[in-house]
Amino acid sequence: MDAYRRIADRIADDIAAGRLRPGERLPPQRKFARRHGIAASTAERAYGELVRRGLVVGEVGRGTFVRAARTGPAGRALTEPATAAPVNMELNYPSAPGQSELLAPALAPMLRPDVLTEALRPAPAAGTAQAREAVAALLATPGWRPAPDRLLFTGNARQAIAAALASLVRPGGRVGVEELTYPLVKEIAGRLGVRLVPLATDEGGLRAESVAAAHRAAPLSALYVQPTLHNPTSVTTGEVRRRELAEVVTGLDIPVVEDRIWSFLADPAEAADPLAAYAPHLTHVVDGLSKRVAPGLTAGFLVVPAHRVEAVAAAVRSGGWSAGRFALEAGVRWIGDGTVERLVAAKREDAARRQRLVAEHLEGFRVRCDPRAYFAWWELPAAWRADTFTAAAAAHGIAVTPGTAFVVDSKRTPDAVRLGLASAAVPDLDRALRVLAGLALRAPL
Repeated sequence: MDAYRRIADRIADDIAAGRLRPGERLPPQRKFARRHGIAASTAERAYGELVRRGLVVGEVGRGTFVRAARTGPAGRALTEPATAAPVNMELNYPSAPGQSELLAPALAPMLRPDVLTEALRPAPAAGTAQAREAVAALLATPGWRPAPDRLLFTGNARQAIAAALASLVRPGGRVGVEELTYPLVKEIAGRLGVRLVPLATDEGGLRAESVAAAHRAAPLSALYVQPTLHNPTSVTTGEVRRRELAEVVTGLDIPVVEDRIWSFLADPAEAADPLAAYAPHLTHVVDGLSKRVAPGLTAGFLVVPAHRVEAVAAAVRSGGWSAGRFALEAGVRWIGDGTVERLVAAKREDAARRQRLVAEHLEGFRVRCDPRAYFAWWELPAAWRADTFTAAAAAHGIAVTPGTAFVVDSKRTPDAVRLGLASAAVPDLDRALRVLAGLALRAPL
């Protein structure tokens, strides 16, 4: 075994045993090398191996720190032990009151043998004619309505992202993304063998000039963006910026994968048109039913440029990402009888109620959020690092997501956490936010 891997294994053992605790800083690489009588390059490779394993995080100008464990801190807790049931603010699955009662009536007719037989047949990537028409109407905005013959279906929105990227980018290709991006896109990119390129953003969203600059440095094969209620920052890109982005990608001929999974929370009368309205020949729109309806019975949607329907459909088939026909049939019925519309209205009210709790308990802190969103991006007080705070929260039975999960450039790790507001019961969320606010006001141990 290489020397650097043996060293990394020893440090990993110290982390697992609690001898190195979450948030603890490792010695500078040169100091570590001198202390252990090894070459500086070996120490550098050992630290790099620990980063690759997800055990530590390196921060430019600050050093290398042990990451927070997913199951809570090892060894001595950073704070008092948890005394309440765990509150998971990493998961983010919205559920409306009475949701099951709303969903059940549309499923009852599907239990007839003749209907069930049809619903259990395999579905092609293009779904069914009824599904295409229903979803085209569901996704329409004031200035955009997708053509039904450009719709494809997958098992969920994550598979839709994977299919779109697989059809656009060869292994080794470069995909531009916002500097904070959806964590599963990093996993998808790793499996496809493509490189994510972080692009600069500001309070208005992705900056068009950063797309052009990255493409000049080395051509981008595609762009993945979340212009509506961006996860984790909740930023929604305005119309002027969307037009600027569309102009840049059109001029450079860069295909776009536009993730609109949270866009249903925007008021329909105020909903921003997707980038597909401005660059229809390049933009692949991703959406789905999981957040609108329920995560357990869902379908992903892909609206693709007319000339790319077959190429993306082939990627769906080869990836094994086709939607289940039962889910499509159920979705069509829920859209048609108004169930989805009622669930969406209820979830908009629910998200607003939960955001009021954030405003109440985290007043005075630096929190980026939107009154319509189911998440908040909390830039922590100066005393706290993201992983240390995550570990301290876990000791109180509260799971939050450290900012490191969203960064693409591992050398730029924000001291922030994302709070997922959707999954916890409202009383639990209320209590958790109160505990977290109190925790943030204290110095870490």
